[in-house]
Amino acid sequence: MTAGQPRIDKTDGGPHAGRSTDDEQLPSMTEQMAEQLGGWRGMVESSIPVVIFVVINIVAELRPAVIASVGVAVAIAVVRLVQRRPVRHAVNGLFGIGIGALIAWRTGDERDFYLPGILYGIVYGLVLLGSAVIRQPLVGWIWSIIVGGGRSEWRDDPRLVRTFTRLTVLWGVVWLAKVGVQAGLYLADKDTALGIARLALGYPPYALLLVITVWAVRRVNRTPAVPATVGS
Repeated sequence: MTAGQPRIDKTDGGPHAGRSTDDEQLPSMTEQMAEQLGGWRGMVESSIPVVIFVVINIVAELRPAVIASVGVAVAIAVVRLVQRRPVRHAVNGLFGIGIGALIAWRTGDERDFYLPGILYGIVYGLVLLGSAVIRQPLVGWIWSIIVGGGRSEWRDDPRLVRTFTRLTVLWGVVWLAKVGVQAGLYLADKDTALGIARLALGYPPYALLLVITVWAVRRVNRTPAVPATVGS
């Protein structure tokens, strides 16, 4: 069994038999958050290109801001490669920055630098809510991949299904709320405020959602299941 997997052993009878409540069966909250956020270094590095774009776009023009932000994103990725550090977060950031920069370059409108992130956020939020509606909560499946080594025994535990469904709804609502703020600023042509909102509504809500998710799942795994009452 992969470390970090909530264990549900059905061989002893009942879907809840054999589930471990040992804290060591899950990576610590700090470890899980660090992995998903790329650590403090990953968070800082992914934010630098956006900060560069916002600042240079204020003091100069669009094209220097685009060139500088893309150049910084490429440099960060190269440094990580040279140091043989994980590049997943750097590559994801570079891809996002590159698409937005290309659109802004072609249209000549600095707002469009943030358009891909807004569209992605809308789609992601709707997918989250849709997965909860059809009782296939996306947060549960992501948990299976990241923590459970691809296994999905949580589907056999009604308490975990309910927990992941509620968490998925929470993620979807928060995601749509923060992207709604950015969309409003985009439509109002507030490009500087949009850049600041992109930074403020980036990692802080994400980190808070991760904390809530890890806490909620740990709480369920620590609490023994109540046996169903046999009717007379």
